[in-house]
Amino acid sequence: MMKIKYLLIALFAIHCSLFTPMSAQDKKLFTLEDLNFGGTNYANLRPQDMWLTWWGEKLIETGVDECKVIDTKTGKKQVLFTLDDINKMAGSDDDKYVRHLMNATFPYPDKTIVAVGNRKAFILVDFEKKQIVWQDSISGQTANDWNPTSRATAWVEKDQLYVADANGVKHQLSTDGSREIVYGQSVHRNEFGIRKGTFWSPKGNRLAFYRMDQSMVTDYPQVNIFTRSADYEPDKYPMAGMTSHKVTVGVYDVKTNKTIYLQAGDPTDRYFTNIAWSPDEKTIYMFELNRKQNDCRLVSYDATTGAKIAELYRETSDKYVEPQNPIQFLPWDSEKFVMQSQKDGYNHLYLMDKSGKQLKQITSGKWVVMDLVGFNTKKKSILYTSNEIYPTNCNLWTVEVNSGKRNLLGQGIGVVQSAQPSATGQQVALKFSSYNRPRVIDLINANTWKVTNLLEAADPWKDYQQPIYTSGYITAADGKTDLYYRMVKPHDFDPNKKYPTVIYVYGGPHAHNVDASWHYMSRPWETYMAQKGYIVFIMDNRGSENRGRDFEQATFHQLGQVEMQDQMKGVEFLKKQPYVDMNRLGVHGWSFGGFMTISLMLNYPDVFKVAVAGGPVIDWKWYEVMYGERYMGTPQDNPEGYAKASLISKAKNLKGKLQIITGYNDNTVVPQHCLSFLDACVKAGTQPDFFAYPGEEHNMRGHASVHLHERITQYFEDYLK
Repeated sequence: MMKIKYLLIALFAIHCSLFTPMSAQDKKLFTLEDLNFGGTNYANLRPQDMWLTWWGEKLIETGVDECKVIDTKTGKKQVLFTLDDINKMAGSDDDKYVRHLMNATFPYPDKTIVAVGNRKAFILVDFEKKQIVWQDSISGQTANDWNPTSRATAWVEKDQLYVADANGVKHQLSTDGSREIVYGQSVHRNEFGIRKGTFWSPKGNRLAFYRMDQSMVTDYPQVNIFTRSADYEPDKYPMAGMTSHKVTVGVYDVKTNKTIYLQAGDPTDRYFTNIAWSPDEKTIYMFELNRKQNDCRLVSYDATTGAKIAELYRETSDKYVEPQNPIQFLPWDSEKFVMQSQKDGYNHLYLMDKSGKQLKQITSGKWVVMDLVGFNTKKKSILYTSNEIYPTNCNLWTVEVNSGKRNLLGQGIGVVQSAQPSATGQQVALKFSSYNRPRVIDLINANTWKVTNLLEAADPWKDYQQPIYTSGYITAADGKTDLYYRMVKPHDFDPNKKYPTVIYVYGGPHAHNVDASWHYMSRPWETYMAQKGYIVFIMDNRGSENRGRDFEQATFHQLGQVEMQDQMKGVEFLKKQPYVDMNRLGVHGWSFGGFMTISLMLNYPDVFKVAVAGGPVIDWKWYEVMYGERYMGTPQDNPEGYAKASLISKAKNLKGKLQIITGYNDNTVVPQHCLSFLDACVKAGTQPDFFAYPGEEHNMRGHASVHLHERITQYFEDYLK
């Protein structure tokens, strides 16, 4: 009954329109300085928030000037210490001077110690004894990784990997580090869930690290124009079908000062990812994939010798397998671990033993486990988030490992923004938002399910004229799959008028544009456009995330094709709305969305009048190996798919107004894409517009983002309105 109740709530939220009455004349108008993350007033128009961390079972609010203990029963706060207190304890040394407490952590549940720092130093302060108990003098280096148990630190300095033990004794692990031999940093271009390159064992006695040899990878000729004669600053960029880098995994023993390498065999055309440690620090686990990414194996290695122990699990596919998460051992049973896989069609949790035997499938259903948040050691249960309630939701659940009994934690509406469990997982600080609630922070008892509200953020836009945000779903081009959309209308929307309309599109994997969070996840730029009299329409087509394996893999080996079919179903929906002016239909997207924007513009030249494409992929043969080959194979193996997706041959189809924007130093979608398309347009006699941001990479940073969105807006103002 509870599940049905929350399902009805979610259905009501997703289908109902949030109609905002016409604003009074004294309501403010938004500017991009208000709405854009690079804007001067952006911070003041974000929903109220709290910075939280756990000290064992005590919840701490880490503010700029104070750390406060929050009573987990009442929500009341009491000052634990202040910034002035910490700096008095640190003394007058500027290296140790702490400028705020927002990043303070409490690494020891049973000790009155706080970890704080700045760019020059990292210190542990006993705030009860009022003294520094430990300090690390190497802060500020690349890829700092500190283990609280051993107090050893790993870092990269001038391309070499170092470790300092608790006494500050410095050990150099590499001597051949360079731009071509990379140590201790993320590899495989951050694919497969990789975000870093060093991995401490639980007690910090051993360090696993990546070594990437990319000397054989072709250089992409990036140029720094800000010097007198411009400097050549090449970037190692392995393109689909070309030679890729080789990765190995080293293991450093802090006590013996020795390094060994895992005996994983020839690393050529292989990917090593999701490194994990056994609780006893004796074994390392990692997922290994072939270059086609259709054969995934979980393998264990002896951490002392590097010898391969066993292949514990294997998963194959006629498309691809994509491990995103390392295994996690049960805190109460070091013989068993939890593995995530979408082998049954949806990402779920599986209980395995150390031999690789599957003991049970812990979760199942036509919904996605989004994150394994932690473990409740008292209940012997797992905390996780999923979209079981509704596809556009993300809610917190608990499942008991032995019985499989599951319970929903919290209010069961909207989208979880973060879930922070206490040391034992018996309490969770939960941040979420729903379509009409900017941010809610609740403290949840994971044993009793009691909810204590800590914050209900007010609408930070209450003094402004706000658009009308609605959401719903339509049927995909396959005639059976639901696709969820968002529509943003002017605040004074009149159904008897016709409005210029812009479709915002992304459409690629590992992303979605519509969910049940505040304003249905609307981007601030959409609000700006609605204020200027546009309707903005956004829909998640097949190929996007959180809908299961088959939904995402529908685009395999033919990127852009199924996605366009679904987006054109969105166009059909818009045609049926009497207030949409189909003679003034535009489209805009960035990255994969830039690829989709130009694809739609060239494949349906009589439908779209104006388009702005940012950082667009033009031909997948110029994109990186890992991502490109996962979805498209190689140009050698899939020439038909690459030809169909390429926009070069379609440059002649351009009829409407198209502006292409790129970062001049984009190292994700390299400038070769845009420049090659411009060349094709010259040859075809078509006339796109083009703008480049010098020094910027794939996304515009800082205040350049305000300039970018004003430029995008102005293009539609000039040619669509």
